[in-house]
Amino acid sequence: MRGRPTCIPRRRFLRRALAAALVGPFALRHRYRVFAQSPAEYPERVVRLVRESLVIDMLNQFLYRTDRQSLLEDWLSRPGAFRRADFEPFASSGVTAVNFGMGVTSLNEATTLFDKWNAFLLNHREWLARIDSAADLEAAKRTGRYGILFGLQSSAQFETLDAIDICYARGLRVSQLSYNFRSLVAAGAFEPHDAGVSEYGARVIERMNSIGMAVDLGHASDRTKLDACALSKAPVILSHGNCRALVPDAPRASTDEAIRALAKLGGVMGITCIAFMVKPSEPVTVEDVVDHFDHVRDLVGIEHVGIGSDAGIESNDLAPAQVLKDILAKADPRYHVHGTHEIVAGLEGPKRVFDLTAALVRRGYTNEHIRLILGQNWRRVLGEIWRG
Repeated sequence: MRGRPTCIPRRRFLRRALAAALVGPFALRHRYRVFAQSPAEYPERVVRLVRESLVIDMLNQFLYRTDRQSLLEDWLSRPGAFRRADFEPFASSGVTAVNFGMGVTSLNEATTLFDKWNAFLLNHREWLARIDSAADLEAAKRTGRYGILFGLQSSAQFETLDAIDICYARGLRVSQLSYNFRSLVAAGAFEPHDAGVSEYGARVIERMNSIGMAVDLGHASDRTKLDACALSKAPVILSHGNCRALVPDAPRASTDEAIRALAKLGGVMGITCIAFMVKPSEPVTVEDVVDHFDHVRDLVGIEHVGIGSDAGIESNDLAPAQVLKDILAKADPRYHVHGTHEIVAGLEGPKRVFDLTAALVRRGYTNEHIRLILGQNWRRVLGEIWRG
């Protein structure tokens, strides 16, 4: 007589099935739609990695497109204008925190900007959180709030050394030394005479080190990057950029020498999704973006690369090529813009982190390495700079 089959409780069966699925990194068979408005499906491994990881985008301007700036201003200036429906795309993006990377032309403009954002964050504490420390990053993840890190793509606010302290008191935790051209502090990537960091800039870096503000080499010239790495007593970061080895004609991309200097200090470099900074010609895909992660990993180690998309939550795929070319040509003719998309196709909007994670999985990155890229590398270096 055959015995009765053993019954396994449903919960235990599900646990065993899930454990079996997790035995190998590519054994997951389930796929999920994450966004109601998109038919895209992602493997369970990808969804889990994004949902469970600390995800930091070190240059994400909240709203990026110029045609949406009036909406952002409305949110910042009119109480109640930012509603739950407005927050949903941020909440579903998988991103824990962003450096909003605004630009200013003076200390007064900077303090006005910080005051607006501080009021905005206070009015929406249930959804948003200002990031002042590494612990704040983890708290944002734990509570499901969207973290906002105050960063500037400028040093114009540093009119005096005391201005650094003034900005820090209002929340500034990351600042570039320059934008595209020369500032009082340092030369930018498009400055025709690259003089690097100025004497005043050396004192700015020293003060930033002393109070725990991150020195950002985004948009810096080649010499500025090397000078800053030589001068800084703390790790420096490059919030958003790409590798010159893969885009030789891109002035904003970083040389291997600069990447090595940054890594020697313990710094981290964020990879952008801007198409003309990823590859010299179309087509440009997410796989080309992953090539830049590969290059930094192979050159200096996986601990020194992260995400710095240089985009926003909304899609940027509608930017007409000619309009973009005209805008950038005014900045510098060395911008070689191609195609009809500013952001790499497939990395627009709130799906970006899921699509990038899926590409890293296809490339063979381990879960541990993907978590470093998604946010743990930024958490580590910012914790060292901010000293907690």
